[in-house]
Amino acid sequence: LSLKFGDIGNLKGLVIRFLLTTSYYELSVPNWFSLHRLQLLYNHSIQATFNATRIYAPASYSYHCEHVSSLQRYDALLIPSSANDLSKLWEVTFTDFQIQGFNIQEGHFAYAKDCASFFSPAILMGLVMSLILLLVLAYALHMLIHLKSLDRHYECKASPAYFAQMKDNDMGDEKEPLRSSGNESYELRNQEFCKIYI
Repeated sequence: LSLKFGDIGNLKGLVIRFLLTTSYYELSVPNWFSLHRLQLLYNHSIQATFNATRIYAPASYSYHCEHVSSLQRYDALLIPSSANDLSKLWEVTFTDFQIQGFNIQEGHFAYAKDCASFFSPAILMGLVMSLILLLVLAYALHMLIHLKSLDRHYECKASPAYFAQMKDNDMGDEKEPLRSSGNESYELRNQEFCKIYI
């Protein structure tokens, strides 16, 4: 598959050539196509060659990727084929790249196989956050299930309260003197306390 741009500045007859191959795997039902190599030609000669990695899709599909590039920051799907040629002098980046080599119908791309991994960092982070939220929810449900009802039972008992002798004579009718070793104490007859059981 060749993209011909003609003359651009000092580049005479610039052509970007995609070498596509099709393969059949025994464990797979459909045929697969892959981008095997990319070549840059100008002045009627090959100037740079890149080997393509991980650019493949079923033959009836197209392949789509946000960036296909020779730069490391875009995951470098294009690798210079040799250290001796001029490929290292070139930086190639395709944005919103989509290609289909076979079974093209009515001039439109077929359903695209995207290059995004099923376990990209964003997806992994989302799975981890979902797991944390599920654990919190499970703990909250566990606490709700084992929550006891607030049944209150009151039990009132007489409380003997002892205090030293007071000089207040108004409470004489409510106090009964107690005899102990030399000290005189009083006990309230009607003092009560309550215990609450939950």
